[in-house]
Amino acid sequence: MKRILALDGGGIRGVFSLQILARIEDLFRQEQGKSDLVLADVFDLFAGTSTGAIIATCLSWRMTVSEIDQLYTTRGAEMFAKENWQRRWWKTKYRAKNIADLFRDTFCEDSDGRRVPALLGTNRIEKLLLVIMRNASTGSPWPVSNNRRATYNDPALPDCNLSIPLWQLLRASTAAPSYFPPEEIVLGGRKHMFVDGGISSFNNPALIAVLMATLPPYHLCWPATREELHVISVGTGGVRVRLPQKLAEKINILDQIRFVASALIASASVEQDILCRIMGDCVHGAAVDSEIGKLDRPTLFGATEQKFTYTRYDQALDATDAKIRQLSASEAKMDNLRLIPVLQEVGREYASEHVRIEDLYPRRTQNAPQENRQ
Repeated sequence: MKRILALDGGGIRGVFSLQILARIEDLFRQEQGKSDLVLADVFDLFAGTSTGAIIATCLSWRMTVSEIDQLYTTRGAEMFAKENWQRRWWKTKYRAKNIADLFRDTFCEDSDGRRVPALLGTNRIEKLLLVIMRNASTGSPWPVSNNRRATYNDPALPDCNLSIPLWQLLRASTAAPSYFPPEEIVLGGRKHMFVDGGISSFNNPALIAVLMATLPPYHLCWPATREELHVISVGTGGVRVRLPQKLAEKINILDQIRFVASALIASASVEQDILCRIMGDCVHGAAVDSEIGKLDRPTLFGATEQKFTYTRYDQALDATDAKIRQLSASEAKMDNLRLIPVLQEVGREYASEHVRIEDLYPRRTQNAPQENRQ
């Protein structure tokens, strides 16, 4: 069975995702009897958007989840270093240089006795890596991978994607508008401006990862069956995006600007989750809403037609469950570093309750009655 790990965007809320990944890593270590196992030993493709792209790249770099968590907790302030108000505060909130330097330091390798930035095509990464960004120059989402069979990964091409430094791909995928400036990448002599991959349909990259793995144009052509492909999708928590509580005629332009982008990103993420539950066999996931529920039984596709097994881990941080501390939208912002301890606590509680070994090996329970797979 091939395994895909897909990681949502969400800024510092990636710390919540890391608690889930720590539980997954621990369960695999216990099951396989390997205390030094890393997730790159058991997953075949890592896909990530924005903060998810950072985590996905770290995992493909064979880092442990603990090492990545340490990166976020000890160097989060470097990721979100405020721009000098006298210079460029009116353009972006945070400095690009600090986060770019962090990526350069983390993803470099030895070459002829010196340390150089690792490229997407580095042999250091043995598994498939998919990074989502948006090309603001062409107006299209760019899912870029290290798949050597991909059309734009031909070394003979002057704009071969494999020649892009990893640090620059991550800078591009995390260039959230108003937070960071766009990242400029020169490909084949042409300048392209990139922004955060969340400004596309793929802030939740689970479905595009499946398509890249299975559709003929991407040249991987993995088998698409419940027995041969399993997808684990991990969210970053969050809150429902709402307009301020005031009369409709009192809503102003700033209220609407703050609302629209976040609402569209959240809606697109839910849509990708729904599509995965319809195309795949959902073995775990919270109810999407009160009308359609979990979609954990065959719908448009019969059991023999479903293309993969699917697990979705996520937790609404403004849930009414008494165990979960309710957070406002202002508290759950992607750059709120004070949220880290809360994200760790809530993430650990969620992971302990929801992440099970049978969700990591769904083939073992596929033939069980549906009512036993809740």
